[in-house]
Formats: sequence, structure tokens, C-alpha cells
Amino acid sequence: MSNASTSNTQNDKYVPPKVWTQDKDNGGKFASINRPTSGARYNKELPVGDAPLQLYSLNTPNGVKVNILLEELAELGISGAEYDAYKIDISQGEQFGSGFVAINPNSKIPALVDHSADTAGEPIALFESGAILMYLAEKFDKFLPLSLGKARADCLSWVMWQMGSAPFLGGGFGHFYAYAPEPLEYPINRYTMETKRQLDVLDTHLKDSEYLCGNDEADYNIADMIIWAWYGQLVLGKLYDAAEFLQVQDYKHIQRWAKKIAERPAVKRAVELELKPID
Repeated sequence: MSNASTSNTQNDKYVPPKVWTQDKDNGGKFASINRPTSGARYNKELPVGDAPLQLYSLNTPNGVKVNILLEELAELGISGAEYDAYKIDISQGEQFGSGFVAINPNSKIPALVDHSADTAGEPIALFESGAILMYLAEKFDKFLPLSLGKARADCLSWVMWQMGSAPFLGGGFGHFYAYAPEPLEYPINRYTMETKRQLDVLDTHLKDSEYLCGNDEADYNIADMIIWAWYGQLVLGKLYDAAEFLQVQDYKHIQRWAKKIAERPAVKRAVELELKPID
């Protein structure tokens, strides 16, 4: 825990009002687009390519998750998994265009549309990265055990672990450490502690496991992909410029796992995936 003094004094301590209202921007990197309301803010149709799968995303950790699975399917030569990838620039508010909101009412990347599943004049649209990975893995019977049993249970448990844990890393630690308008001791300490606890959970588990769900190459699955995009990139120094602050070198087993996955050809392509502009 840091011993540095807090930036706020007793005289300027924030006192929450009885009723919150948005009377000014909250500051930080995304202040110009943050609003307490949902829905489209302007009309903008999305382009649609010729491939059966259409991806609308950005190469953030949540976007990279889907990139990895699509590239792993491409590596295997899976027919029907071809895709077109379009860039949704969240810093410019492109996630609030009417076309994107129509496929993702939550206005977050990534979103995917499966045109090959069009059985009644309407393709299948998916949002939330976990839902997209599970859908594609089940559709193509790859990287997710389909039969009920320990292998499937382990995979889904770690997938859901990431879903519940990563908001503390991204929206908590990442925001207050890297994006907030000023550094504040309490939230940085709070979310650093939780991030390091999560890293310890992973490191302890990976001490006796090559991948999240086993030691064989066949055990590599969407749990590894979905967790690597956040925690693997974090310990490799790719997120928030926080490697030294978090002492990521101490997590030896995550380091080994993260480096091994980073060397996969599909993962290399996924991280550097070129996304087409939507204009």
C-alpha cells in the first residue's frame, strides 16, 4: 500500500449530492463521449462485406479476444469461419451510430453478425465478447468441449472468471491508473490490490497447468484466449504502461503461459489485425 499523501485535502473533500445530475464532463480520456444514456446518437449504417461473419470491433483486449478465435479458426482452415473486420473507433463515438446500436444496444465493442445463420430473412447478431466466443466455438465445434463433463465445466468456469474479474482490471485499475483526469490514492490502491490478487489466482493455478484447462495442446481453448487478451497482455507489458508498477515479473507461471500463447501464429495476427474503416 502506498504511503503517499492523498491529493485531496479535508477542505475540498467530495460530498455526494442527494440526487446525482450530469452538470459537467467527468474528465479523463473519454469524457467527451460519456453520457448516462443509451441508444443511437446519429445515423450511420454499417458496411457489410462478402464473408459469412462480419466483425465490428477495435483491437482493445475485448476486441482481441474475438480476433484470436477467428484467426485460430482460420489457422485450422475451417470453412464458414471467414470474416470481414471493421473498425469501430470508440474514441470518436462510432459505437453510437445507428447501425452499430442496432446490433449492440449496449454500444460496446466487439459485435459480430453471422450472415450464414440467416434462416428467416435476418442474420444473427451477437454482442459481448464472451457470448461471441462461446457462439463461434460451439458453431464450429472448436476450442470448447461440447459434451457435459469436467472439461467443459473447467472451460466455462474460467471464461466466467474473466467476465467477472476483468472489469476490476480495466474499468477499475486501468481507468484510475491510466485514464482518470488525476491520480487518486484510494481507487488506485483499491484496484491495484484486486488486480494483483487476480494475478495471484492465475499464477497459482498455472503453476501446475500448461493451459487454463490442462497440459496438452488439445486443452488450449477459449478460456486461454479470453484471459490472455487481458491478463496475458498485462504481464507482457502491453497494457496501461503498468508492468513495473504491478511487478508483473513476479508472476512466473503467468509469464510462461502468456509468452507461449503470444508465439502462436494466430495470436500474432490477431493482435495486429488490420480493421477496415466503416466510412
